[in-house]
Amino acid sequence: MLYVHQTRIYHFILFSLKSQEKIENNKEKKSRIMSSPSKRREMDLMKLMMTDYKVEMINDGMQEFNVEFHGPKDSPYQGGVWRIRVELPVAYPYKSPSIGFVNKIYHPNVDEMSGSVCLDVINQTWSPMFDLVNVFEVFLPQLLLYPNPSDPLNGEAAALMMRDRNAYEQRVKEYCEKYAKAEDVGALHDEKSSDEELSEDEYASSDEEVAGKADP
Repeated sequence: MLYVHQTRIYHFILFSLKSQEKIENNKEKKSRIMSSPSKRREMDLMKLMMTDYKVEMINDGMQEFNVEFHGPKDSPYQGGVWRIRVELPVAYPYKSPSIGFVNKIYHPNVDEMSGSVCLDVINQTWSPMFDLVNVFEVFLPQLLLYPNPSDPLNGEAAALMMRDRNAYEQRVKEYCEKYAKAEDVGALHDEKSSDEELSEDEYASSDEEVAGKADP
C-alpha cells in the first residue's frame, strides 16, 4: 500500500511539473508575440511577403505598403483584383492596421470614394495575436463574403443589397469589370511611378532655376 501511495504521489508531482512547464512555455510564446512593435512589424511583413500575395513597399520604411488582393471564390467579387493600401501605426501590433481599397469596389462596408474599410475586427476588436496574413486570408475574404448592410459606409450599396440582392450582386460584378481587373491594378502602379518621376523632374528643374538665379 505504501508503494502504491508513493507512486501516486510521484505521478501527481510529475503531472504538476509538466503542467507548470506547459504554462511557462505558453508564457514564453506569448512573450515572443508581444515583442517590441518594430520587431513585430518586421516579422509580420516578412511573413506576408513569404505568401503568394504581391507586396509593394510605398517608402523606405515598413509602415506603408500595398498588397494585391483577389476576390474570394463563390462570391460576386470572384475575379476582381484590388490594390489594398496598408498603414501600420507606430504601436502595431497593439493598435490595428489601417486598411483601404485603392481601386473602387462596390460594398456596403467600404467607402466608395476613399476606399476605407468598416471592419469591426480591424477597427474595434483587433488583438496583438492577429497578424497581417490573417487580414488577407481571413478578415477581408469574410468581409466580401458576408457584407453587413446594417453598418454601412456606402449607403446606396447597403440599401440595394437589402432591397434586391440580385441587383446588388449585378452591380458588384459591373464594378469588378470596370475597376478591378488585373490590368487596372497594374495601371495604378504605372500611374504612381509616373507621378514619382514627374515629381523628381520638377524638383530637378526647380534646383536648376535656383542655380541660374544665383549672384555671379
